[in-house]
Amino acid sequence: MPFRTAALAAALLAASALTATARAAEITSLAIMTPEQGTDFGWNQQGIAAAQAVAKAHGLKLTIAQGLGYGDVRATLRELADDKLGLIIAHASGYNTAAAEIAAETSSRVAIVDSPSKLKPGLVADYTLNGREGAYLAGIVAARVSKTKTVAVVVSGEPPAWNAQSYGFAAGVRATDPAITLRYAVIGPAAYSDAAGAKRVTDAAIAAGADVVFGQGNGASFGMLQAVDTAKPADGHKVWFIDVIGDKSSVDASHLLTSVVWDYTPVFEAMLTDIKADTFGTHGYHLTLASGSIKLLPSPNIPAAVWDEAMAAQKKIADGSLKVEETYDAAKVHAIMTSVAATP
Repeated sequence: MPFRTAALAAALLAASALTATARAAEITSLAIMTPEQGTDFGWNQQGIAAAQAVAKAHGLKLTIAQGLGYGDVRATLRELADDKLGLIIAHASGYNTAAAEIAAETSSRVAIVDSPSKLKPGLVADYTLNGREGAYLAGIVAARVSKTKTVAVVVSGEPPAWNAQSYGFAAGVRATDPAITLRYAVIGPAAYSDAAGAKRVTDAAIAAGADVVFGQGNGASFGMLQAVDTAKPADGHKVWFIDVIGDKSSVDASHLLTSVVWDYTPVFEAMLTDIKADTFGTHGYHLTLASGSIKLLPSPNIPAAVWDEAMAAQKKIADGSLKVEETYDAAKVHAIMTSVAATP
C-alpha cells in the first residue's frame, strides 16, 4: 500500500508538472501598460514597439493600454487580469506595487519595473533596466566633444534607471577627462512629462556653461531638446544633446549628438522563454551592450576618432575587461558630480 500511494503521488506530481508546462506553453496573448502615449521616442514608445515585435514574432494577441498616467492603475490591471492574458507588462516603476498586488489577487503573470525584491516564481518578474554601459560610452563622447569643458546631466526624476545611467555617464566623463565640470539638475521628483520644466532647467544648465546635455526625461526630453536647439551661448559654441532610450534624430538631427538606445525586445523575448520553461519570476532581466539590447546611436555629429574611442571602450565592456559600476543610489550620483542643482 505505501508503494502504491507513493507511486500515485509521483504520478499526480508528474501530471501536475506536465499540466503546468502545457499551460505555460499555451500563451496566446499579452498586454503592456504605459503611463504616456507611445509617441515619446523613449520609454513608452520603445516598450510598445518591443511588445509589438514580440507579439508579431510569436503570433500573440497584443493589448496596449497607454496614456494611463502615474497614479493608481489597479482598475486597469483588474480589467486586463479578467481577460486571462498570458502576461501583463506593467511598464512603469510607479506600477510595481499595484501590479504585484493584482498578480497575487488574480493569479495573473505580471512583469514589473525596479522591484527585484518582489519576484514571485510563476507570477511576478522584475526588469530593473538601465543603460549604464551605454551611458559610460556617451560620457566618453561628451568629454571629447565639449568645448567649454562643462557637461550637464538633466533628469526628470531620480528613479533607479536614471540614477544608474547618470552614474555611468559621469564615470565615462571622469575616466576620459577628470578636469571637466559636471553639472546635475533634477526637474522634479517625477517630472517625466514636464517639458516646460525641462526646458527651464536645461536653459539654466546651458547658461552655467554646459555645451553638452545628457538628458533623461521621457516626454520631458522634448523640453530639453528645445532648450538645446534654441541656445545662444555667449561664447558661440554649439550646444549638443545626448538622449536616452529612443532615437530623436528624426526630430532634430542637427543638435542630437547621440543616444543611449534601449531595445526591450530581447528582455520580453526572455520573459516568454521563461514562461514556457516554467522559470518566470525566478530571476530579473537586464540590458547589456553584449546582448545588443543597449547601443550607442551612431551619428555624423560625432568625430570619427571619438567614435572609435567609444567603440574601443564598448569592446572592453562587452568582454568584461572594463566594468561599469552599477548603482541605483541617488547619493552616489550626487557625489560623483562636481555640483548638484536640484529644482523642485
